[in-house]
Amino acid sequence: MTQIAIVLYPQFTALDFIGPYEVLRALPDAEVRFVWHEPGPIVADSGVLVVGATHSFDETPAPDVVLVPGGPGFLSASQDEKVLDWLRAVRPGAQWTTSVCTGSIVLAAAGLLDGKPATTHWSSMAGLTLHGAKAVSDERVVRALPDDDLVTAAGVSAGIDLALWLAEQIAGRARAEAIQLIIEYDPQPHLDSGHRSKASAGTIATSTMLLTRDVDKPELLKASARLLWDRALTTVRSRR
Repeated sequence: MTQIAIVLYPQFTALDFIGPYEVLRALPDAEVRFVWHEPGPIVADSGVLVVGATHSFDETPAPDVVLVPGGPGFLSASQDEKVLDWLRAVRPGAQWTTSVCTGSIVLAAAGLLDGKPATTHWSSMAGLTLHGAKAVSDERVVRALPDDDLVTAAGVSAGIDLALWLAEQIAGRARAEAIQLIIEYDPQPHLDSGHRSKASAGTIATSTMLLTRDVDKPELLKASARLLWDRALTTVRSRR
């Protein structure tokens, strides 16, 4: 059995974990768990979608695969000691520790990406650097080192790319290709602004405005300020 633990937290982005979930649940003998402090409903960043955590962190001490999605709530998750302690505790025994979008900043906050290459959403690269990782902006899926178990994916939809890569590593190419066909993942959009390097200045400005709208909430702004302060304080004290 391959136990897959997907971390959920308030204000997650749905596609960050739904895409990988659809892929990973099709692995042989897969057991998928949605984990949080305790089982129960968790509200996505839309404020409309609700997903249930099936297990607590304490009930999931030894997963084979860990996946941390992103979303505006990553700011609070990055300061949640229960989340960070669990990630540190399970990483040594996990076959793969992974993230999608700003989930990588949660991994970095746990100290798992210090000095290692990683990626995240294009708008949050500075957050990775702030936590000591080496931000990579031109790859969809980044493995920290050639033989490392840490793998990060870029923003949102890149989680599907990550999950198919994991499926191949775990169950072989034939199974991964079969899963790809099952979900009919053959993206051929008529638009071509899916990477910052391809987008116009106007598109980037509009995207930034929409992203700011999503995080322009008092509790998230407070979490952001606290995250920056804690990191700055740690940096200053380490120089003594």
